[in-house]
Amino acid sequence: MIKNNETHVLITGFGGQGIIMAGDILGRAATLYDRKFATMTQAYGPEARGSACSAQVIISKEEILFPYVKEPQVLICLSQEGYSRNVRNLNSRGILIWDTDLVQTKKPDLSWKTYHIPATRFAEELGNKMMANIVMLGFLAAVYDLVSIQAMREAVLASVPEPTRETNTQAFERGLEYGKAILKSRAKKDIVGD
Repeated sequence: MIKNNETHVLITGFGGQGIIMAGDILGRAATLYDRKFATMTQAYGPEARGSACSAQVIISKEEILFPYVKEPQVLICLSQEGYSRNVRNLNSRGILIWDTDLVQTKKPDLSWKTYHIPATRFAEELGNKMMANIVMLGFLAAVYDLVSIQAMREAVLASVPEPTRETNTQAFERGLEYGKAILKSRAKKDIVGD
């Protein structure tokens, strides 16, 4: 059972995409920069690279007693397998985010908020598809107020190797700007619809 003050996040994909790193960065943003509590657990398939993996992150303003995510409130999918295995566990009124180039979704539950981004394509345009995880973190920071944008930005910079900081910053900002544009577009539709 999810405590009211906790947010449970499940990031899924396959080995080599930086899924665990994304979970670690999210946890760092929460604890080191936003002064919240966080836990992270990880799961790998039998082989590390290329097989299913996930990062389970819980963020709270209070101490967290149980570190495992069973019914995520936020599900981020960077692989078809990760989506197929986990979408049925997404909390009602949850948030589903997926990479449009890697995941094909079925008709979502109408109670969910859904977002999608071509994270891998954006990362490839910046010169390295391995930065799709950072693009996705920028997008998450824009569309959902889980940790502050500045905390996420600082956690990214503190977590990536120094020679890649500039390109990872570009990847984060690309996801952030795309997320802000999506929210702005949805807000306009809501106003027009009234």
